[in-house]
Amino acid sequence: QVQLVESGGGLVQTGGSLRLSCTASGTIFSINEMGWYRQAPGKTRDMVATIIKGSYPLYADSVKGRFTISRDNANNTVYLQMNSLKPEDTAVYYCRGTMFNGYDTWGKGTLVTVSS
Repeated sequence: QVQLVESGGGLVQTGGSLRLSCTASGTIFSINEMGWYRQAPGKTRDMVATIIKGSYPLYADSVKGRFTISRDNANNTVYLQMNSLKPEDTAVYYCRGTMFNGYDTWGKGTLVTVSS
């Protein structure tokens, strides 16, 4: 089994930066794709950025040019560097790991609040 733990959320002003981390433990060799999703109160959970082993990262249009997803050499930690933050970025950010067999695991989320 794979467990995901997010960290790095907090309060930041508009235009500021924040870096989220997601660390995987357990059967980490089974992870094919890791991504970041976010959900604001009363809203759906939407994809922010994903990265697949051996491929290129993908981003939601709303964060292109501002957010960057990356993973370390061991492929057990993914980061989301968030720059030029806007109030509309306020949400709970979740880490998602998708296994080679198609099953996925979610972290519990970390809250990002961007004040205007």
